[in-house]
Amino acid sequence: MTAADAVADGPPRAESGEAPHRRTKRRRAGLSIQSKLLIMMLAVSLVSSVVIGAIGFVSGRDSLREAAIDQLTTIRELRVGEIESEMRSIQQTVELNSRNRSAQMLSEELNAAWDDLQTRQLTPAQEAELEAYYADVFVPELEIRTGAPYSDTAFIPESAAGQWLQYHYTIQFPDFATALTIDNSADGTPFSAAAGEHGGYVSRLVDEIGYEDVLVLNLDGDVVFSAYKGVDLGTNLDDGPYRESLFADAYRDVVASNSVETVAVTDFERWIPSLGEPTMWVMSPIGDDEDITGVLAVQIAVDTIDAVMTGDFSWAEQGLGETGEVYLAGPDRLMRSTARGLIEGPEQYLADIVANDTAQATADQIRSAGHTVLLQPVETVSVDAALSGATGTSVSESFNGRESLTAYTPVEVAGLDWVAVAHTRSTEAFAPVSEFTRNLVLSTLGILLAVSVASLLLAQVLTRPLRSLVNAVRRVSAGELDVHVPAESRDEFGDLGEAFNDMAGSLRIKQQLIDRQRTENEELLRTLMPDSVAERYRRGEETIAEEHEDVSVVFGEIVGFDDFAAGLTVEEETAALNALMRGFDEAAERVGVESVRTLRGGYLASSGLVAPRVDNVRRSVEFAREMRIVVQRFTAQQGGDLSLRAGVATGAVTSGIVARTNLAYDLWGEAVNLAYRVREVTGEPGIYVSDAVRTRLHGSYTFAEAGTVHVDGTPSAVWRFDES
Repeated sequence: MTAADAVADGPPRAESGEAPHRRTKRRRAGLSIQSKLLIMMLAVSLVSSVVIGAIGFVSGRDSLREAAIDQLTTIRELRVGEIESEMRSIQQTVELNSRNRSAQMLSEELNAAWDDLQTRQLTPAQEAELEAYYADVFVPELEIRTGAPYSDTAFIPESAAGQWLQYHYTIQFPDFATALTIDNSADGTPFSAAAGEHGGYVSRLVDEIGYEDVLVLNLDGDVVFSAYKGVDLGTNLDDGPYRESLFADAYRDVVASNSVETVAVTDFERWIPSLGEPTMWVMSPIGDDEDITGVLAVQIAVDTIDAVMTGDFSWAEQGLGETGEVYLAGPDRLMRSTARGLIEGPEQYLADIVANDTAQATADQIRSAGHTVLLQPVETVSVDAALSGATGTSVSESFNGRESLTAYTPVEVAGLDWVAVAHTRSTEAFAPVSEFTRNLVLSTLGILLAVSVASLLLAQVLTRPLRSLVNAVRRVSAGELDVHVPAESRDEFGDLGEAFNDMAGSLRIKQQLIDRQRTENEELLRTLMPDSVAERYRRGEETIAEEHEDVSVVFGEIVGFDDFAAGLTVEEETAALNALMRGFDEAAERVGVESVRTLRGGYLASSGLVAPRVDNVRRSVEFAREMRIVVQRFTAQQGGDLSLRAGVATGAVTSGIVARTNLAYDLWGEAVNLAYRVREVTGEPGIYVSDAVRTRLHGSYTFAEAGTVHVDGTPSAVWRFDES
């Protein structure tokens, strides 16, 4: 290719209707404005929701916890108030009953009749029958119920009157129901007559009021009458088998007071005549303000206390849910009422208490007795606090091993050191707290989801003008200067759009001026050489050269052409070479590079030499790619094993007229030498670029390091263009 050919080709122009070449640009790493806006709005919403949710959660949780505590405390106070009222009512009733004229007459006549019985003796046969009753009936049953051994004669009264009464009353009745209805034993004694006449008063107390039993004692400690005529009838509390019982202690205190207004209450104790069942007593002297003749003792059963503490077994209706209850405990840290769990689910209850270190033997006793009074240990924080006189609430482990909300307080009943504990499992008590927390979390998540969607939509609306501007800028950078963006909004985005439209219009005008100038220069470029060189040549200069500071140089070498041409004639070889060079020339014209020189198997071109171009490096690389496509297409059509090895460099070059006789326009210099050298760095086909080329195109194309060359003694990297 001659210099004249190069000038004639000229710089590339965009034809009418031809889309300009778009530069491939890699998206800049980092977050977009839309993403930043979205993150900011979400962050504000999240922080606000979390703060508000946290405040609401703490406030709501505390309120619900306080409500649960208040509810349990209220139930505790109701139960405690009822048991205190019930015990006061029993005490008042017993005091009134003991002062009743019927009680006084019964006591006076039975006391006299007791003295008569002291003179009577059982026959040996009767004594044997009494002993047989204890040996064969009472003691075996007592041992079964209590699990402890007893003597066959331990409970036989020592007094003649006591033995007489037990023979003629206690061992004669098949059951307690029959014993309650018969007061006259028909033995012909004054005692039987007095009992038959006045004993109905005691029986009515049991039937009408519901006492477990009623005893009448004289002032010497003798039990002179019993509604059920049990084995406690005829015994003596001073020297008999029950002398160390709470019942005996309370009797002695009542007698010592010598006042009919005295009322004594005993704690629960295992009462032998009731086969070891827990029993408590309320007693008061019989008599009037002038004199007392005996003591009326009323036996209170476990069921009476349970009915009050359970609210007649209606826990759920009281607001105690599925696990709540109120129980009583004494100073020995044993229950004084029956646990709810034993009533509703005995097997599970027993399994739970055994798992919580209650002895298996105790569990077996509870199973056999059917209650937990004086059996179930309640060594808990709440019981300890209440026994110390405190009233309060806590979240602690209950006697069944479950974490519970408890409300505890001492019970104000004269003569008793009881405490009451209301408790329910924490999971149930604070279930509203858990539900509130769950609903709050779900609501917060719902709000965040709604805010996220709204934020996304708002971010898109706010960034739509920016995206439009970005697309417009990219089109302008690709060569489209007739771009116009809408600028209808009355804000900064509208101002930015108007400024961009003004800039695009200015660029169009400048481009039109450039195109017009280029058209005018095309006629000059058709001459043999550039105008500046031609002007110097016309002045007669022998050596004409021009230095160019920013020129890209492409040197392409066809690898394998010699082997391909070995089997061709001269004409065929020339035709093949011309076909390749024409393809290169056409590619140069399309891409917009200047063809400088053609060689057999080689091709030298430049960009930015004749017409300065800001994108001369990109055009050079694109031309090298087009050369490779030409070679590949030729190989596909003509056969052979041809490939391209091209070098691309940029920098300073010198152009000028070489020779005087055979005039030629040539190119040489640093960039030309470097283009030659980089193509040979590996010896393999491909497109190789200098480090300066790769630096200027970084981000637009992908390169892989291929080796190094030395430029002025300094190593410089060589990069291979990566098509993948």
